[in-house]
Amino acid sequence: MREIVVFGGSAHPELTAEICAYLAVPAQPMRLLRYANDCLQVQLQASCRERDVFLIQPLVPPVQERLVELLLMADAARGASAARVTAVMPHYAYARSDKKDAPRISIAGRLVADLLVTAGVNRVLTMALHAPQVHGFFSVPVDHLNALRELAAHFGGRDLSRTVVVSPDLGNAKNAARFARRLGVPVAAGAKERFSDDYVTISAIIGDVAGRDVIVLDDEIARGTTVTELLQRLRDQDVGSVAVACTHGLFLGGALDKIAAADEVTEVVCTNSVPVPGGHPKLHVISVAPALAEAISRIHDGESVSALFDR
Repeated sequence: MREIVVFGGSAHPELTAEICAYLAVPAQPMRLLRYANDCLQVQLQASCRERDVFLIQPLVPPVQERLVELLLMADAARGASAARVTAVMPHYAYARSDKKDAPRISIAGRLVADLLVTAGVNRVLTMALHAPQVHGFFSVPVDHLNALRELAAHFGGRDLSRTVVVSPDLGNAKNAARFARRLGVPVAAGAKERFSDDYVTISAIIGDVAGRDVIVLDDEIARGTTVTELLQRLRDQDVGSVAVACTHGLFLGGALDKIAAADEVTEVVCTNSVPVPGGHPKLHVISVAPALAEAISRIHDGESVSALFDR
Protein backbone atom coordinates (compact mmCIF):
# COMPACT_ATOMS: atom_id res chain seq x y z
CA MET A 1 0.00 0.00 0.00
CA ARG A 2 1.05 3.54 -0.68
CA GLU A 3 0.51 6.55 1.54
CA ILE A 4 -2.38 7.27 3.88
CA VAL A 5 -5.33 9.11 2.35
CA VAL A 6 -7.82 10.67 4.76
CA PHE A 7 -11.33 11.84 3.91
CA GLY A 8 -13.61 13.42 6.46
CA GLY A 9 -17.38 13.32 6.25
CA SER A 10 -19.63 16.19 7.19
CA ALA A 11 -20.28 14.94 10.76
CA HIS A 12 -17.18 16.35 12.48
CA PRO A 13 -14.79 18.32 10.22
CA GLU A 14 -12.96 19.81 13.23
CA LEU A 15 -11.92 16.36 14.44
CA THR A 16 -10.81 15.38 10.93
CA ALA A 17 -8.63 18.50 10.71
CA GLU A 18 -7.08 17.81 14.10
CA ILE A 19 -6.33 14.17 13.28
CA CYS A 20 -4.75 15.15 9.97
CA ALA A 21 -2.61 17.77 11.73
CA TYR A 22 -1.21 15.06 14.04
CA LEU A 23 -0.63 12.71 11.10
CA ALA A 24 0.95 15.53 9.05
CA VAL A 25 -1.20 14.62 6.06
CA PRO A 26 -3.82 16.79 4.36
CA ALA A 27 -7.52 16.06 4.64
CA GLN A 28 -8.56 15.26 1.08
CA PRO A 29 -11.67 16.96 -0.30
CA MET A 30 -14.98 15.15 -0.53
CA ARG A 31 -18.02 16.43 -2.44
CA LEU A 32 -21.49 15.68 -1.11
CA LEU A 33 -24.47 16.35 -3.38
CA ARG A 34 -28.17 16.17 -2.61
CA TYR A 35 -30.50 15.73 -5.56
CA ALA A 36 -34.05 17.04 -5.90
CA ASN A 37 -35.43 13.63 -4.86
CA ASP A 38 -33.40 13.89 -1.58
CA CYS A 39 -30.87 11.23 -2.63
CA LEU A 40 -27.22 11.76 -1.73
CA GLN A 41 -24.16 11.35 -3.90
CA VAL A 42 -20.54 11.32 -2.74
CA GLN A 43 -17.46 12.07 -4.80
CA LEU A 44 -13.99 11.56 -3.31
CA GLN A 45 -11.87 14.23 -4.97
CA ALA A 46 -8.46 12.61 -4.59
CA SER A 47 -6.94 9.39 -5.92
CA CYS A 48 -7.54 6.26 -3.83
CA ARG A 49 -5.87 3.74 -6.12
CA GLU A 50 -3.81 1.24 -4.10
CA ARG A 51 -3.81 3.64 -1.13
CA ASP A 52 -4.69 3.12 2.53
CA VAL A 53 -7.95 5.08 2.82
CA PHE A 54 -9.36 6.29 6.15
CA LEU A 55 -12.90 7.69 6.31
CA ILE A 56 -13.60 9.76 9.44
CA GLN A 57 -17.28 9.97 10.31
CA PRO A 58 -18.82 9.64 13.79
CA LEU A 59 -22.48 8.63 13.65
CA VAL A 60 -24.11 11.66 15.26
CA PRO A 61 -27.51 13.31 14.66
CA PRO A 62 -28.89 13.19 12.06
CA VAL A 63 -27.55 9.64 12.37
CA GLN A 64 -29.22 8.20 9.28
CA GLU A 65 -27.81 10.99 7.07
CA ARG A 66 -24.31 10.46 8.48
CA LEU A 67 -24.56 6.70 8.06
CA VAL A 68 -25.65 6.84 4.41
CA GLU A 69 -22.90 9.36 3.72
CA LEU A 70 -20.31 6.99 5.22
CA LEU A 71 -21.67 4.04 3.22
CA LEU A 72 -21.40 6.07 0.02
CA MET A 73 -17.86 7.15 0.91
CA ALA A 74 -16.83 3.53 1.44
CA ASP A 75 -18.45 2.45 -1.82
CA ALA A 76 -16.70 5.28 -3.68
CA ALA A 77 -13.32 4.34 -2.21
CA ARG A 78 -13.77 0.67 -3.07
CA GLY A 79 -14.83 1.58 -6.60
CA ALA A 80 -11.72 3.76 -6.90
CA SER A 81 -9.47 0.73 -6.23
CA ALA A 82 -8.42 1.59 -2.69
CA ALA A 83 -6.05 -1.00 -1.24
CA ARG A 84 -7.88 -0.88 2.09
CA VAL A 85 -10.79 1.14 3.47
CA THR A 86 -10.95 1.87 7.20
CA ALA A 87 -14.05 3.48 8.70
CA VAL A 88 -13.02 5.70 11.60
CA MET A 89 -16.18 6.01 13.68
CA PRO A 90 -15.29 7.54 17.05
CA HIS A 91 -18.98 7.20 17.95
CA TYR A 92 -20.95 4.17 16.71
CA ALA A 93 -24.49 5.27 17.54
CA TYR A 94 -26.13 1.93 16.80
CA ALA A 95 -24.04 0.20 19.47
CA ARG A 96 -27.00 0.69 21.83
CA SER A 97 -29.05 -1.71 19.70
CA ASP A 98 -27.05 -4.75 20.76
CA LYS A 99 -29.63 -7.35 21.82
CA LYS A 100 -33.20 -8.50 21.36
CA ASP A 101 -34.87 -7.26 24.55
CA ALA A 102 -38.44 -7.14 23.18
CA PRO A 103 -40.41 -9.23 20.65
CA ARG A 104 -39.97 -8.60 16.93
CA ILE A 105 -37.33 -5.88 17.10
CA SER A 106 -34.25 -5.47 14.94
CA ILE A 107 -30.70 -5.67 16.26
CA ALA A 108 -29.52 -2.59 14.41
CA GLY A 109 -25.97 -2.72 15.75
CA ARG A 110 -25.35 -5.93 13.80
CA LEU A 111 -27.31 -4.83 10.73
CA VAL A 112 -25.37 -1.56 10.36
CA ALA A 113 -22.10 -3.47 10.79
CA ASP A 114 -23.12 -5.72 7.89
CA LEU A 115 -24.04 -2.69 5.78
CA LEU A 116 -20.62 -1.11 6.33
CA VAL A 117 -18.82 -4.28 5.28
CA THR A 118 -21.07 -4.67 2.24
CA ALA A 119 -20.31 -1.08 1.24
CA GLY A 120 -16.59 -1.80 1.16
CA VAL A 121 -15.21 -1.22 4.67
CA ASN A 122 -12.25 -3.54 5.37
CA ARG A 123 -11.51 -2.36 8.90
CA VAL A 124 -13.15 -0.32 11.66
CA LEU A 125 -11.62 2.04 14.19
CA THR A 126 -14.02 3.10 16.92
CA MET A 127 -14.10 4.28 20.52
CA ALA A 128 -16.01 3.36 23.69
CA LEU A 129 -18.67 1.03 22.28
CA HIS A 130 -21.75 0.96 24.47
CA ALA A 131 -21.52 -2.82 24.85
CA PRO A 132 -18.42 -4.98 24.26
CA GLN A 133 -20.34 -7.61 22.27
CA VAL A 134 -20.90 -5.06 19.48
CA HIS A 135 -17.26 -5.63 18.56
CA GLY A 136 -18.27 -9.12 17.46
CA PHE A 137 -20.99 -7.85 15.12
CA PHE A 138 -18.34 -6.95 12.54
CA SER A 139 -16.90 -9.57 10.19
CA VAL A 140 -13.82 -7.39 9.61
CA PRO A 141 -11.09 -6.39 12.11
CA VAL A 142 -12.14 -3.80 14.69
CA ASP A 143 -9.78 -1.63 16.73
CA HIS A 144 -11.74 -0.56 19.80
CA LEU A 145 -10.18 2.37 21.65
CA ASN A 146 -11.21 3.98 24.92
CA ALA A 147 -10.63 7.42 26.41
CA LEU A 148 -9.87 6.30 29.96
CA ARG A 149 -6.26 7.43 29.68
CA GLU A 150 -7.23 10.92 28.54
CA LEU A 151 -10.00 11.29 31.12
CA ALA A 152 -7.76 10.00 33.92
CA ALA A 153 -5.05 12.50 32.97
CA HIS A 154 -7.59 15.30 33.48
CA PHE A 155 -8.24 14.25 37.08
CA GLY A 156 -4.82 12.81 37.89
CA GLY A 157 -3.13 15.88 39.36
CA ARG A 158 -5.70 16.44 42.11
CA ASP A 159 -6.09 15.36 45.71
CA LEU A 160 -8.32 12.31 45.31
CA SER A 161 -7.97 10.93 48.82
CA ARG A 162 -11.70 11.32 49.46
CA THR A 163 -12.88 10.51 45.92
CA VAL A 164 -14.80 7.56 44.53
CA VAL A 165 -15.60 6.72 40.89
CA VAL A 166 -19.26 5.85 40.34
CA SER A 167 -20.66 4.03 37.31
CA PRO A 168 -24.35 4.76 36.66
CA ASP A 169 -25.02 1.06 36.00
CA LEU A 170 -23.44 -2.35 36.34
CA GLY A 171 -22.90 -2.62 32.58
CA ASN A 172 -20.28 0.12 32.70
CA ALA A 173 -18.80 -1.00 36.02
CA LYS A 174 -15.82 -2.77 34.44
CA ASN A 175 -14.70 0.40 32.64
CA ALA A 176 -15.32 2.40 35.82
CA ALA A 177 -13.13 -0.03 37.75
CA ARG A 178 -10.32 0.33 35.21
CA PHE A 179 -10.67 4.11 35.40
CA ALA A 180 -10.62 4.00 39.22
CA ARG A 181 -7.44 1.88 39.19
CA ARG A 182 -5.74 4.50 37.06
CA LEU A 183 -6.62 7.12 39.65
CA GLY A 184 -5.98 4.90 42.65
CA VAL A 185 -9.47 5.37 44.11
CA PRO A 186 -12.38 3.02 44.97
CA VAL A 187 -15.33 2.35 42.69
CA ALA A 188 -19.10 2.07 43.12
CA ALA A 189 -22.01 1.46 40.75
CA GLY A 190 -25.71 2.18 40.48
CA ALA A 191 -28.36 -0.52 40.24
CA LYS A 192 -30.16 0.84 37.17
CA GLU A 193 -33.23 -0.35 35.35
CA ARG A 194 -34.26 1.22 32.05
CA PHE A 195 -37.95 1.31 31.15
CA SER A 196 -37.78 3.53 28.04
CA ASP A 197 -35.46 5.90 26.24
CA ASP A 198 -36.30 8.72 28.65
CA TYR A 199 -37.18 6.85 31.85
CA VAL A 200 -34.75 5.01 34.11
CA THR A 201 -34.61 4.24 37.82
CA ILE A 202 -31.59 3.66 40.06
CA SER A 203 -32.76 1.81 43.13
CA ALA A 204 -29.45 1.78 45.01
CA ILE A 205 -25.76 2.53 44.82
CA ILE A 206 -23.52 -0.46 45.40
CA GLY A 207 -20.41 0.71 47.24
CA ASP A 208 -19.40 3.31 49.80
CA VAL A 209 -20.01 6.86 48.57
CA ALA A 210 -21.34 8.60 51.71
CA GLY A 211 -19.53 11.85 52.40
CA ARG A 212 -17.09 11.40 49.51
CA ASP A 213 -16.39 13.43 46.41
CA VAL A 214 -17.59 11.63 43.31
CA ILE A 215 -16.48 11.24 39.70
CA VAL A 216 -19.38 9.84 37.66
CA LEU A 217 -18.10 7.92 34.63
CA ASP A 218 -20.31 6.93 31.70
CA ASP A 219 -19.63 6.02 28.09
CA GLU A 220 -22.24 8.36 26.61
CA ILE A 221 -24.55 11.14 27.75
CA ALA A 222 -27.45 11.76 25.38
CA ARG A 223 -30.51 13.14 27.18
CA GLY A 224 -28.86 12.97 30.59
CA THR A 225 -31.71 10.92 32.07
CA THR A 226 -29.44 8.39 33.74
CA VAL A 227 -27.03 10.97 35.16
CA THR A 228 -29.90 13.07 36.52
CA GLU A 229 -31.35 10.03 38.30
CA LEU A 230 -27.92 9.12 39.66
CA LEU A 231 -27.40 12.64 41.02
CA GLN A 232 -30.58 12.27 43.04
CA ARG A 233 -29.37 9.00 44.58
CA LEU A 234 -26.01 10.61 45.36
CA ARG A 235 -27.76 13.47 47.17
CA ASP A 236 -29.46 10.86 49.33
CA GLN A 237 -25.97 9.66 50.31
CA ASP A 238 -24.86 13.20 51.23
CA VAL A 239 -21.85 13.18 48.90
CA GLY A 240 -19.55 16.16 48.41
CA SER A 241 -18.71 17.55 45.00
CA VAL A 242 -19.57 15.67 41.81
CA ALA A 243 -17.67 15.68 38.51
CA VAL A 244 -19.44 14.07 35.54
CA ALA A 245 -17.22 12.48 32.88
CA CYS A 246 -18.04 10.64 29.67
CA THR A 247 -16.50 9.79 26.31
CA HIS A 248 -19.37 10.77 24.01
CA GLY A 249 -20.99 14.05 25.07
CA LEU A 250 -24.04 14.26 22.81
CA PHE A 251 -26.00 16.43 25.28
CA LEU A 252 -29.33 16.33 23.46
CA GLY A 253 -32.41 18.28 24.52
CA GLY A 254 -30.62 20.59 26.94
CA ALA A 255 -28.96 17.74 28.84
CA LEU A 256 -25.80 19.72 29.55
CA ASP A 257 -27.69 22.60 31.14
CA LYS A 258 -29.81 20.18 33.15
CA ILE A 259 -26.79 18.33 34.56
CA ALA A 260 -24.69 21.45 35.17
CA ALA A 261 -27.57 23.14 37.00
CA ALA A 262 -27.13 20.77 39.96
CA ASP A 263 -25.27 22.64 42.70
CA GLU A 264 -23.06 19.69 43.58
CA VAL A 265 -21.80 19.30 39.97
CA THR A 266 -18.52 21.19 39.69
CA GLU A 267 -17.65 20.19 36.12
CA VAL A 268 -18.74 18.12 33.15
CA VAL A 269 -15.90 16.48 31.21
CA CYS A 270 -16.17 14.81 27.81
CA THR A 271 -14.08 14.18 24.71
CA ASN A 272 -14.44 15.56 21.20
CA SER A 273 -15.37 12.16 19.76
CA VAL A 274 -18.56 13.94 18.70
CA PRO A 275 -19.16 17.66 18.08
CA VAL A 276 -19.74 19.30 21.47
CA PRO A 277 -21.40 22.69 21.99
CA GLY A 278 -18.83 24.98 23.58
CA GLY A 279 -19.04 27.95 25.86
CA HIS A 280 -20.57 26.38 28.97
CA PRO A 281 -18.62 27.41 32.10
CA LYS A 282 -18.74 23.91 33.64
CA LEU A 283 -17.85 22.02 30.44
CA HIS A 284 -14.32 20.79 29.70
CA VAL A 285 -13.63 19.04 26.38
CA ILE A 286 -10.62 16.73 25.99
CA SER A 287 -9.28 15.91 22.54
CA VAL A 288 -8.97 12.29 21.45
CA ALA A 289 -7.47 13.27 18.09
CA PRO A 290 -3.93 12.29 19.20
CA ALA A 291 -5.10 8.80 20.19
CA LEU A 292 -7.05 8.33 16.96
CA ALA A 293 -4.15 9.65 14.88
CA GLU A 294 -1.72 7.29 16.61
CA ALA A 295 -4.09 4.37 16.02
CA ILE A 296 -4.40 5.28 12.34
CA SER A 297 -0.62 5.44 12.03
CA ARG A 298 -0.21 2.07 13.73
CA ILE A 299 -2.88 0.44 11.54
CA HIS A 300 -1.15 1.77 8.43
CA ASP A 301 2.28 0.55 9.59
CA GLY A 302 1.00 -2.84 10.76
CA GLU A 303 1.85 -2.17 14.41
CA SER A 304 -0.04 -3.09 17.57
CA VAL A 305 -2.93 -0.78 18.44
CA SER A 306 -3.44 -2.42 21.84
CA ALA A 307 -0.05 -1.03 22.86
CA LEU A 308 -1.79 2.35 23.15
CA PHE A 309 -3.43 1.06 26.33
CA ASP A 310 -0.27 -0.22 28.02
CA ARG A 311 0.32 1.64 31.26
